[in-house]
Amino acid sequence: MRNFPTPVDKTKTIKLDERSKYLRHRIIATLQATRRGHVGAALSLVEILRVLYDEILRYDPTNPQWPDRDRCILSKGHGCLALYVVLQDKGFFPEQELWRFCEEDGLLGGHPEVKVPGVEASTGSLGHGLPIGIGLALHARHEQANHRVFVIVGDGECNEGSVWEAALCAAKHRLSNLTVLIDYNQYQSYGPTRDVQNLEPFARKWEAFGFVVREIDGHDVKALQAAFSAVPLEVNKPTAIICHTLKGKGMSCTEGNMKWHHKSGISDEEIQQLQEALEVY
Repeated sequence: MRNFPTPVDKTKTIKLDERSKYLRHRIIATLQATRRGHVGAALSLVEILRVLYDEILRYDPTNPQWPDRDRCILSKGHGCLALYVVLQDKGFFPEQELWRFCEEDGLLGGHPEVKVPGVEASTGSLGHGLPIGIGLALHARHEQANHRVFVIVGDGECNEGSVWEAALCAAKHRLSNLTVLIDYNQYQSYGPTRDVQNLEPFARKWEAFGFVVREIDGHDVKALQAAFSAVPLEVNKPTAIICHTLKGKGMSCTEGNMKWHHKSGISDEEIQQLQEALEVY
């Protein structure tokens, strides 16, 4: 099932369409209003979240607790800026909340919380989202419900033992209603994943833990659409889709630049730099 047995280099050259640029502009606008956030981690997620919410997930923004909705958990909660702009774009909460990101009286915190309409789990303490997702998938089976569960994890997050313990559990219970999407941008907070804790052979690990695996370019919208539309990839098995991405995708000044992992006190000059870099991408 593997499309890419080695890290995908073309993530550096894939052009962004207007929809992808628009969502990144919204992230920049949020940063301009609030001057802080995990930038690189959000930018690598945009296409994954865009395709999920534009074309794959069943949901009702006017009724976020609709019982038949698909559940999507952003386990790598520090990438929440991308999730927030997508949820707001879909009408889960007013635009003004973006401009109060991380303010004391605002709805949106530095990591997702269940008080936010459209957020299924409070995450950010890494390694927790997949176990929660397994609980939701097991409950759906028990209730004979047909909704699906998608969990987005980071590659650095996969250093956590709880991820692999949960993966064993998912395979044991043959949770074909569960899909794990890994944002494989190959960087974490203080360096490349290969140096901090090498994950390779990554696809083989997921296969060994009982998943059916596909690898795709995480910025290729058509590839994401095809892969997400095909799940479950096999009857009686959970699915893992490894999305090869570029941290900071979309602006030359942020791509692969660890200074943009998290930024606070973002200046007007830096905002202008981001805007100009996105316009010429």
